[in-house]
Amino acid sequence: MRTVVIWCPDWPVVAAASSAGLPMTIPMAVVAANRVIASSAVARSEGIRRGMRRREAQGRCPELVVFDDDPVRDARLFEAVAAAVEELAVGVEIVRPGLVAVPARGPAGYFGGEEAAAERLIDQVADRAGVECQVGVADGLFAATLAAHRGVLVPPGTSAEFLAPLAVNELAQPGGPERTELIDLLRRLGLRTLGAFAGITERDVATRFDAAAVQAHRLARGLDERPPSRRRPPPDLSISEELDPPVERVDAAAFVAKSLADRLHAGLAAHGLACTRLGIYARSERDEELGRVWRCAEPLTPNGIADRVRWQLDGWLRTGGPTAGIRTLWLAPEEVVEGKALQLDLWRGEGHAEAGEKAGRAMVRVQGLLGPESVYTPVLGGGRDPIDRVRLVPWGEELTPTSDPALPWPGQLPAPSPAVVFPAPFPATVVDESGEPVQVTDRDLLTAAPAKVGINGGPPRPVANWAGPWAANERWWAKETRCQARIQVLLGAEPTQAALLLAYNEGTWTVHAHYD
Repeated sequence: MRTVVIWCPDWPVVAAASSAGLPMTIPMAVVAANRVIASSAVARSEGIRRGMRRREAQGRCPELVVFDDDPVRDARLFEAVAAAVEELAVGVEIVRPGLVAVPARGPAGYFGGEEAAAERLIDQVADRAGVECQVGVADGLFAATLAAHRGVLVPPGTSAEFLAPLAVNELAQPGGPERTELIDLLRRLGLRTLGAFAGITERDVATRFDAAAVQAHRLARGLDERPPSRRRPPPDLSISEELDPPVERVDAAAFVAKSLADRLHAGLAAHGLACTRLGIYARSERDEELGRVWRCAEPLTPNGIADRVRWQLDGWLRTGGPTAGIRTLWLAPEEVVEGKALQLDLWRGEGHAEAGEKAGRAMVRVQGLLGPESVYTPVLGGGRDPIDRVRLVPWGEELTPTSDPALPWPGQLPAPSPAVVFPAPFPATVVDESGEPVQVTDRDLLTAAPAKVGINGGPPRPVANWAGPWAANERWWAKETRCQARIQVLLGAEPTQAALLLAYNEGTWTVHAHYD
């Protein structure tokens, strides 16, 4: 989707200087954990760089003004920028303080093109908020963000070409997922540009790296980080709170934010969901309605939800948003994804901690009656075969995997893992369109595309889709005479489809696992 991104350079410094009443003509920097996280243009001209230690920065520029990192301050003052953009475009989403995104279709159609819309947005932010900004337009949020950093408009359908010459360091954006190790590994492998990384097939990335690297690979190719098949939550997942007395102070707003965040996360977790776009809405005592949408690269945790609600309320209350206290507050998960990455324990939702404690006592009681080997906890570790990755640990013992899951495992199946792994595989037949058996060559390639699969002597079923093969034996090129590989197949048509994991060994196919 064509996206317009409005970026305010050095926003933490701009916000800190505005709060302190200082001009941008003096060298300034914002530090966190004694390291520079943002600096003004004047400071950079003195040699101040991101990641530099505070003492070194002050040594290079003795007149440097140093501010502590304050996300609340940054979000509060950025509300004026978001409000200015909202006067010209609908669908405003705050990605992080300093960066806001809107769909390009509306402003481009109204102002007569994307270039004209970009010029109007720059003037609007300067006039209404009094700060400078840069605008970028491209296909997708990631490409549009990098376009905004350079102040360019990327033509439709050319985001991949625009990203190709950029360094892989661009994958690490402020407020986004931690990708330092991935970037370091890519550079050591000689993949120094996004185009070089994008040139690798997704299959090879999934085989060599983890799921997070596959997401980064999609960005390098100019695609969205997640496929577009998002589920909108049913309306009953939105939560609201009538505030009595109405909230007028920031400290009271922080208390309300924590309560609502816990309730929203519990409701989403009960449905196996997590929020990636959070709508925050309020109504004042004088029936003034306010609203803002926050976008997050990673699914929001309870603390992440609470922070954004607190930041937004702080921005409204301190910048004169409502003319009276906030009477009603409600949160709406505008976009959700599967919450498997954030799932808590079996007993989750409201009171999950107390329920987990009770269950733990019950497990210990069972062990006292039947022995320590009567209750197990599964631990997922590293490995190539799904059944080898799971280790059953007796309840109460240290949950350590058999092997490190963070290590590279060539031939490891990409996520998601199978739901059921059969204790004993059963035979299968795999044939192509002409009815000839499909085999795996000594270079881990199929001799033909699978067309039909028969299971345990049953009638063949048509293959709707398939993926693979993935090598199960990384030393096939040495002295091994056989080739082992796995493929995933989707059989039949809805609603009776079946997703299976098949393994090939010395000319024979077997079924090893089933996917939900």
